[in-house]
Parts: sequence; structure tokens; C-alpha cells
Amino acid sequence: MRFVPFIALAAPALAQYNAKPWPSPTPNKPEGGGPKKLVSAKELIKAIKLDDLLAGSQQLQTFADENGGNRAFGSGGHNATTEWLYQTLKKTGYYDVYKQPFVELFTAATISLTVAGEVVPAEYLTYGPSGQVTASVAKVNNLGCDASDFPADVTGQIALISRGTCTFAIKTTNAKAAGAAGAIIYNNVPLQNLSGTLGGEGDYAPVVGLTQEAGNSLLAKLGNGTVEATLSVNAIRENRTNYNVIAESKQGDHNNVLMLGGHTDSVFAGPGINDDGSGTIGTLVTALALTKFKLKNAVRLGFWGAEEFGKLGSFYYLKSINGTLGGNSTEVSKLRAYLNFDMIASPNYVLGIYDGDGSAFNFSGPTGSDTIEKDFELFYETRGLPHVPALFSLRSDYAAFLENGIPSGGLFTGAEVLKTEQEALLFGGEAGQPLDACYHQKCDTIDNLAHDAYLLNTQSIANSVAKYAVSWEGIPRGNGTVRKRSAEMSLLMGRVDGGGHEHHAQPCGAGKNEM
Repeated sequence: MRFVPFIALAAPALAQYNAKPWPSPTPNKPEGGGPKKLVSAKELIKAIKLDDLLAGSQQLQTFADENGGNRAFGSGGHNATTEWLYQTLKKTGYYDVYKQPFVELFTAATISLTVAGEVVPAEYLTYGPSGQVTASVAKVNNLGCDASDFPADVTGQIALISRGTCTFAIKTTNAKAAGAAGAIIYNNVPLQNLSGTLGGEGDYAPVVGLTQEAGNSLLAKLGNGTVEATLSVNAIRENRTNYNVIAESKQGDHNNVLMLGGHTDSVFAGPGINDDGSGTIGTLVTALALTKFKLKNAVRLGFWGAEEFGKLGSFYYLKSINGTLGGNSTEVSKLRAYLNFDMIASPNYVLGIYDGDGSAFNFSGPTGSDTIEKDFELFYETRGLPHVPALFSLRSDYAAFLENGIPSGGLFTGAEVLKTEQEALLFGGEAGQPLDACYHQKCDTIDNLAHDAYLLNTQSIANSVAKYAVSWEGIPRGNGTVRKRSAEMSLLMGRVDGGGHEHHAQPCGAGKNEM
């Protein structure tokens, strides 16, 4: 049973839902036709409707259905998504809108794994090479993070490696260097598929990921003697043009800008309607509701491409405004805060708020991130609702903003980690099951949304947007200094790799930090 938010929901069943023409109503006219009033949290929240959220989600589902079942970057489904966002926002007349192109390497694969003649479900690791090998499985010592972990007899065999401590890329590179013909990495936490990215091109062995249960089963077979496996990876690799969609309100102080956003691409395996269709549509619906009001501070929207391949779109955008790619390096200083929304309607959800002050995970955002966190907390607390902290794991698009010294925050309802008994008491749902069992899967469809969390969290977005569109109290201007990936970052990633679900730290693309 799901936790019910503070207002009654009267949503029709999705099977009976008919999406209305988008957007509805016409967003750039205030109700009553009079002059626009200065935005307030109360009025902006009232303008957020579940029907509009579901209509937007249905549109994303349609784009995926018409384009091979996904909205992976550079695909027909993703291009349709970005063009629709561009046209929808442009039509309001309220925003200046542009599409920012960039080119990145896309890779996807068809894979199979059989062990002792039995098919074993496995996952592709992004950027992994093609290959087909039939050989014995050889267990790697320790975690495969050092060359010495690979025994001499791994040459020509398939290396079996546990997740942990170092990145998938390091493990897979070490396997290739040791002479392994292939690699299998299995998870170190229960009931979770192991999927992710190797972070870019490299000299890798063909590799797949397994659940902890499948890995342990294979280990047990090895205890009885030699086990033969056939691993097949048929990868496609091509450069694709991808787009960020950037929109900024025409009114408001353009030297004091609030930015918010989420990523628009899905994984190749499915349509991504929660990950991150929910953040995309929650941001869009809030942006359309905002067109009924006046602002003091400008509001900028960032709909990011290629997040699932390592947060590529958001990092490209920050480079385009911080002088890395040329241009005016002072542009980044105009951003007073960034709010990230990546998975806000997970079916077995928690109400997660990024730990801006570092009190939960000892990793804080730039000064002002603590205020962003507290403002989100206050929204839920004044409604008598629980919330939990979420770790800045660097696995979503806020990472680029943190590294550029911009106060940041956001919401996250959970990915593949398991819900605890305590969380089930707080939020309902089922303990011991993933917060989103369809994370990065084909089943992440429009049926994979918790309507109550979706509406509530979008209202929370509206609350913070209205507040910062009027005042920056408690949020000083960032210094724009790039935050180096120091020992602090290394310790952080070690905590993420532990798989401890209390971190609520597993949304989407992790780039070179994937472990």
C-alpha cells in the first residue's frame, strides 16, 4: 500500500486514461485574463495537476513506442522528446528556448550468457566491446582492482569478479591485461541487476553483469570443478548528435538565475518513464504553470541529454558556460542554485531529499545547498509527511553543478536499492523489494509510476521554484570555482560502491565513477 499525500487523489486508471492535447490549459495566460501576479508557492502549487503529469508521461511513452521501445540518446525516441520539449516551451512565449547539440559515442548491445548449458540473465555494461567466447570460468582473487588479483590460469578464460571498491572499467581493463577472454562482474548486494557504464572507450574484455544471486550460484558451481560458459556480446557503436534543451524566462533578473532540470534520455533497454521521464515532466509541468505569474529572478530549465552515458549533456552545458569550451567564463556565476529531479515517482518510493548540509553522509554541497535541503524538508514537514536524506553520489546531473561551486539540491524517490522495514513504516510499500524494480528495464513504462509521489513531488518542485523566483534568502552566490575530485570524492565513491541502500544513491548514469 502506498503512502497517500496530503490531498486526495482522484486519478483515473492508466488503462482508461486519455491524454489531453498538450499543454492544457493554455499556460501563458493568467486565470481571469487580468495582469499577472507575482508568483507565490501557494498559487503555483495549485496549478500543478496530476492529469497534466500523466498526459506528459503518456507522450513520452508514445515516443518510445513509436521508436523501438526506448528514448536512448540520439535515437528517434529521444529526438522526438527533445523537439517536443522545445516546441512546447517555445509556444508559451514566456521562455527563450534553444536546443544545444553535441556529439557523443553511443553504444548498445545484444548479449547472452550460458553457464554449464543453462541460460543466465545478464546485463550489458555500456561501452563494453563485442566478443564471443566459450571457455572455463576462473574466479578472480579479491575484487579485481589490482593486476595481482588475477591468477595465471585466467588467460584465455572468463574472469568472474565481484563488484566493489574500484570501477567496472578498472576491473574489466585488468581482466583484459591479464589475458582473460571475457569477464563477468556480479553484484555485491541482493536482488539487484548489475548494469551500468564503463565510462568511455578503453581496452576492455567483453563483459556482462549479473545479480549477486547468479554470481553466488556460479561460485558454487566452480566449487565442484571446472565450469564452461559461453559469453556473447554483439555491440553497436556510433557517434550520435544529441541535444540539451535550455529555456530561460524572458522576465526576471538574468544575473540571478534559478536553474532546474532532469535528463531526457532513457536507457536502451526501455522507455524510461520514471527514469527520468518523471523528472522531465515534473519540471515541464512546473515550468508551464509558472507562465501564469511574474518573477523577480529568472528561471532557467535544463533538459539534459546522454545522462545515462555518464551525465554527458549536463557536463557539456557547464563547459559551454564556464569558459572550458571558450566564450564568457562569467556566465556560470549567474546561476544562484540548481535543482535536480531524477526519478520522482518510483513505485515503491521513499521521499528522498539530497543531503545538502552533509549531516547524513558527510558530503555536502556548496554553501547554500543546506538551505535548499531545509526548504524541501519544510515542504513535507508542514504537511505532516516523512522524508529521508539522499546522498550526493555524483550519479546524476547535479554533479556538474556541484563541481562548479553552484548550490544544489533536489528530490529522488529511489532506484534499484531495497526498501528497509523502517522505510516501509514511514512510506508504505514493500520492505525488502527495490524502490523501483523496473529501474533500467523494459518495464519502466507509464504503468511504473506512483501517482501520489509524482503529484506530491512536483508540488514540492513548484514550492521551491516559487520561493527562489522571488528571493535568494539563505543562498549566497556561488564562487564558480571548479570543485576538484579529491580524496573526499574518492571516499564518497567508496561508500556508494558498498551498495548500502541507505544512501539512496543509485539513479542513472555514473560515467567514470560507476562501480
